[in-house]
Amino acid sequence: MLAPPSIIEAHQFDEQIPLLPNTEAVFVVWAGAQSTYLTKTSMLRRRVQRVLPGTAPPGRGLNLTGVATRIEYWLSGSRFESGLIYYDLAKRQHPDSYLKVLKLRMPTYVRLLLANTFPRTQVTARLGASASLNYGPFRTRAAADQFETQMLDLFQIRRCQDDLAPRPEHPGCIYGEMNMCLRPCQEVVHAEEYRSEVNRVAEFLTQNGRSMIQTVGAARERLSEEMNFEEAARQHKRLDKLNQLLALRDDLACDIDRLFGVAITTASSPDTVKLWFVCQGCWQVPCEFPLTSHVSLDRRLRELVASLQPVLGARQERQEHLALLARWNYSSWRDGDWVQFESLEQVPYRKVVRAISRVHSTQVVPA
Repeated sequence: MLAPPSIIEAHQFDEQIPLLPNTEAVFVVWAGAQSTYLTKTSMLRRRVQRVLPGTAPPGRGLNLTGVATRIEYWLSGSRFESGLIYYDLAKRQHPDSYLKVLKLRMPTYVRLLLANTFPRTQVTARLGASASLNYGPFRTRAAADQFETQMLDLFQIRRCQDDLAPRPEHPGCIYGEMNMCLRPCQEVVHAEEYRSEVNRVAEFLTQNGRSMIQTVGAARERLSEEMNFEEAARQHKRLDKLNQLLALRDDLACDIDRLFGVAITTASSPDTVKLWFVCQGCWQVPCEFPLTSHVSLDRRLRELVASLQPVLGARQERQEHLALLARWNYSSWRDGDWVQFESLEQVPYRKVVRAISRVHSTQVVPA
């Protein structure tokens, strides 16, 4: 995924460093066979000159003059691209501590534990290895907690964290007494009956509540026409709760198996943008998308999507890719645009074309 670097050897420092562009980049300063300095910057020439100031007196920041043997650098078109290059390099050079180097915080999910005999939900910052449905990523753990709590108010699955051993004499809990749980612990329902309620929760999460909103809305209208106003009012209240719950979702939150999208950023080449596709939460190899072709953007975009062959990483890599996406999308410094969809067959091409035009209009020619 990482392109070959541009290289400046020690004997070229005086000649080549002043010619570097002041643009977004990632660079590594080497001392022999060991990497001594890895960083990303928005002004490459200025940052390299600070690290290799030549005659500057000691004690004023990092000075690698006389130690560095070469510089490797990668130009990028955006802060977002620099972040992904930095991630790749950190994994290579610091395989045991790259997450600490990156200061990469894992986002939070609401997980539905389907492998359990009596499934339940939990809020977690890790993707499950066993059968589960992961919904997120959320901006904060508090947001995920709030979403989980209000979602469970709409269903009757258990909230306890125990490994259940159902028996009639089980003491139960307050939620069972309030008819907010089917009480599988007390054998009020069998596993199959409980699983049907779990399937409703799974459907709600995978479809972001769409089918449930349609069902409740249709029931409200039918009851109103039948002049059953009391029951219609109850359905109206339920619809309000559904809309309030869905309003709590953060921008990216969905079943991560259906998390598809494309980040559009500026590129280091003029009249070009970069398209960074995400498939099921995993970043794909970026595509340079020139805007000078005589073929329409829509047609070329459709051909590009049709040629994609998604590659899904291991669970740990997928988790890190989602963390990088969440960090960029939820940040105050986000550059570029993000368009999300549920599959490669449902790409909103007009929306992506408009996003490409917006991003291209912000492109700045490097100095």
